[in-house]
Amino acid sequence: QVQLVESGGGLVQPGGSLRLSCAASGSIFSFNTMGWYRQAPGRQRELVAIAIISAGSTNYADSVKGRFTISRDNAKNTMYLQMNSLKPEDTAVYYCNAKAFVPGTGWNDYWGQGTQVTVSS
Repeated sequence: QVQLVESGGGLVQPGGSLRLSCAASGSIFSFNTMGWYRQAPGRQRELVAIAIISAGSTNYADSVKGRFTISRDNAKNTMYLQMNSLKPEDTAVYYCNAKAFVPGTGWNDYWGQGTQVTVSS
Protein backbone atom coordinates (compact mmCIF):
# COMPACT_ATOMS: atom_id res chain seq x y z
CA GLN A 1 0.00 0.00 0.00
CA VAL A 2 1.37 3.38 -1.01
CA GLN A 3 1.89 5.88 1.77
CA LEU A 4 2.44 9.61 1.44
CA VAL A 5 3.81 11.45 4.47
CA GLU A 6 3.76 15.24 4.52
CA SER A 7 5.80 17.60 6.66
CA GLY A 8 6.80 21.25 6.79
CA GLY A 9 3.60 23.06 7.67
CA GLY A 10 3.37 25.68 10.36
CA LEU A 11 2.67 29.29 11.23
CA VAL A 12 4.30 32.00 9.14
CA GLN A 13 3.85 35.75 8.79
CA PRO A 14 2.49 37.27 5.59
CA GLY A 15 5.27 37.56 3.04
CA GLY A 16 7.13 34.63 4.55
CA SER A 17 8.06 31.26 3.11
CA LEU A 18 7.54 27.59 3.88
CA ARG A 19 8.58 24.38 2.17
CA LEU A 20 6.31 21.37 2.34
CA SER A 21 7.63 17.86 1.77
CA CYS A 22 5.81 14.71 0.71
CA ALA A 23 7.71 11.45 1.10
CA ALA A 24 6.36 8.48 -0.85
CA SER A 25 6.82 4.90 0.31
CA GLY A 26 7.72 3.79 -3.20
CA SER A 27 9.30 5.18 -6.33
CA ILE A 28 7.66 8.34 -7.57
CA PHE A 29 8.11 6.98 -11.08
CA SER A 30 5.29 4.56 -10.27
CA PHE A 31 2.94 7.55 -10.33
CA ASN A 32 1.52 9.37 -13.33
CA THR A 33 1.06 12.61 -11.42
CA MET A 34 1.95 14.06 -8.04
CA GLY A 35 0.46 17.23 -6.72
CA TRP A 36 -0.57 19.43 -3.86
CA TYR A 37 -4.13 20.34 -2.92
CA ARG A 38 -5.41 22.54 -0.15
CA GLN A 39 -8.63 22.94 1.78
CA ALA A 40 -9.53 26.01 3.79
CA PRO A 41 -12.33 25.95 6.39
CA GLY A 42 -15.72 26.01 4.72
CA ARG A 43 -14.26 25.61 1.25
CA GLN A 44 -13.80 22.75 -1.17
CA ARG A 45 -10.44 21.12 -1.66
CA GLU A 46 -8.63 22.76 -4.57
CA LEU A 47 -5.64 21.93 -6.70
CA VAL A 48 -2.60 24.06 -5.96
CA ALA A 49 0.11 22.52 -8.14
CA ILE A 50 0.63 19.33 -10.08
CA ALA A 51 3.58 17.59 -11.71
CA ILE A 52 3.19 15.26 -14.67
CA ILE A 53 5.93 12.75 -13.87
CA SER A 54 6.66 11.31 -17.31
CA ALA A 55 6.49 14.65 -19.10
CA GLY A 56 8.42 16.57 -16.47
CA SER A 57 5.84 19.34 -16.69
CA THR A 58 4.05 21.28 -14.00
CA ASN A 59 0.88 23.32 -13.65
CA TYR A 60 -0.25 25.77 -11.00
CA ALA A 61 -3.45 27.37 -9.81
CA ASP A 62 -3.62 30.99 -10.93
CA SER A 63 -3.69 32.10 -7.31
CA VAL A 64 -0.21 30.71 -6.62
CA LYS A 65 1.59 31.20 -9.94
CA GLY A 66 4.88 32.95 -9.49
CA ARG A 67 4.88 32.30 -5.72
CA PHE A 68 4.79 28.51 -5.35
CA THR A 69 7.10 25.96 -6.96
CA ILE A 70 6.61 22.20 -7.09
CA SER A 71 9.69 20.04 -7.39
CA ARG A 72 10.88 16.54 -6.61
CA ASP A 73 13.94 14.59 -5.55
CA ASN A 74 13.76 11.30 -7.40
CA ALA A 75 16.44 9.65 -5.28
CA LYS A 76 14.52 10.42 -2.10
CA ASN A 77 11.08 9.68 -3.59
CA THR A 78 10.04 13.05 -2.24
CA MET A 79 8.02 15.92 -3.67
CA TYR A 80 8.25 19.48 -2.42
CA LEU A 81 6.17 22.62 -2.51
CA GLN A 82 8.17 25.79 -2.00
CA MET A 83 5.79 28.56 -0.98
CA ASN A 84 7.03 32.15 -1.08
CA SER A 85 5.32 35.49 -0.54
CA LEU A 86 2.65 33.78 1.51
CA LYS A 87 -0.68 35.49 2.01
CA PRO A 88 -3.36 35.02 4.67
CA GLU A 89 -5.59 33.50 2.00
CA ASP A 90 -3.05 30.69 1.58
CA THR A 91 -4.07 29.43 5.03
CA ALA A 92 -5.37 25.88 4.65
CA VAL A 93 -4.62 22.23 5.22
CA TYR A 94 -2.32 21.13 2.42
CA TYR A 95 -2.55 17.59 1.08
CA CYS A 96 -0.10 15.65 -1.01
CA ASN A 97 -1.66 13.55 -3.78
CA ALA A 98 -0.40 10.92 -6.17
CA LYS A 99 -2.26 9.20 -9.00
CA ALA A 100 -1.27 5.98 -10.71
CA PHE A 101 -2.95 4.33 -13.68
CA VAL A 102 -2.99 0.55 -13.54
CA PRO A 103 -3.97 -1.15 -16.85
CA GLY A 104 -7.07 -3.26 -16.36
CA THR A 105 -7.84 -1.62 -13.03
CA GLY A 106 -7.96 2.09 -13.61
CA TRP A 107 -6.75 5.03 -11.58
CA ASN A 108 -5.46 4.68 -8.03
CA ASP A 109 -5.61 7.86 -5.96
CA TYR A 110 -3.37 8.30 -2.92
CA TRP A 111 -3.50 11.04 -0.27
CA GLY A 112 -1.30 12.18 2.55
CA GLN A 113 -2.65 13.02 5.98
CA GLY A 114 -2.49 16.78 5.45
CA THR A 115 -0.37 19.49 7.02
CA GLN A 116 -1.67 22.81 8.36
CA VAL A 117 -0.32 26.04 6.93
CA THR A 118 -1.35 29.22 8.72
CA VAL A 119 -0.37 32.64 7.43
CA SER A 120 -1.00 35.29 10.03
CA SER A 121 0.67 38.21 11.74
